[in-house]
Amino acid sequence: MYGLARPLLFAFDAETAHGLALRAIETAYRTGTRGALSRRPAPLPTQAFGLGFDNPVGLAAGMDKNGAYVDALFALGFGFVEVGTVTPRPQPGNPRPRMFRLPGRQAVINRLGFNNQGVEALLRNLDRAKRPGIVGINIGKNKDTPNEAAGDDYRHCLERVHAVADYVTVNISSPNTAGLRDLQQEDTLRRLLGDLRETRDRLGAGSARRVPLLVKIAPDLDEAGLDGIAGAVAAAGIDGVIATNTTLDRSGVAGEAHADEAGGLSGRPLMARATEVLRALAARLPGHIGLVGVGGILDGGDAVAKREAGATLVQCYSGLVYRGPALVGECVDALRVHAQRATA
Repeated sequence: MYGLARPLLFAFDAETAHGLALRAIETAYRTGTRGALSRRPAPLPTQAFGLGFDNPVGLAAGMDKNGAYVDALFALGFGFVEVGTVTPRPQPGNPRPRMFRLPGRQAVINRLGFNNQGVEALLRNLDRAKRPGIVGINIGKNKDTPNEAAGDDYRHCLERVHAVADYVTVNISSPNTAGLRDLQQEDTLRRLLGDLRETRDRLGAGSARRVPLLVKIAPDLDEAGLDGIAGAVAAAGIDGVIATNTTLDRSGVAGEAHADEAGGLSGRPLMARATEVLRALAARLPGHIGLVGVGGILDGGDAVAKREAGATLVQCYSGLVYRGPALVGECVDALRVHAQRATA
């Protein structure tokens, strides 16, 4: 079905197509015609961060920023859905156009800039959802909040979502909010993550429920930067790392239309670098800190490559633009075969 719909979607600009695709998925879910979009894969139970996942293939943050389509997205077969990035206050993001396809490289460039309706709107949407699986909430800071006060924004979001999130991801790696990646500096990151861990522990005091904290990092880090990230994550007692966000590197799309647009690049050209960073973190972090591999997954083999690099879970986003919902089941099946071979 997606093979027929894709030419129509690609006739629209990327952001308009994004909205149309979400509404089509929601309509299929509401009308019981989801089977025309994808098949639900057989379960592949996976444990990570103390949580049980129906399967290890999730939706990355960015597709459903406001948590408005959670149930419909689960119906595509995802083992978990991450919503956001959400900020304390609503903000429009950067001016349009701000999202571009590069079909020749199966890539996307975006400079959306944390456009979202704010954390209160997200909570209202999630309150209406059935949520048949693990839901992560990706949190960020408002554009006009200086880095010196960024901790206040992250803390506010964590306090508001703690009661409903299965896990929370701290996004310090989007290239589309000025200065955000400066929060990845080791000393700054240690303070931020330590404060958020203490906040999480305070919120969960007296309860058997524990909300894992993850951090999402950039692929554009050198060896010293990776050392610093690993040190800060381990010192703060963070549960997991998502590797990686989008890249500023354009070497994989040189000469393509839109290649010079500002923003973060995702899709096929990101696969090698994101997987390299994932492997580097696996070598630097203790085994109890879980890893989520994301960036450039376009087929089942890519999901397996992330697993072999150290990921327990994987996430897709840009790959759905080019492959459609069938990508989800393909990745689950490939990871199942990989697991069977590993235990044979």
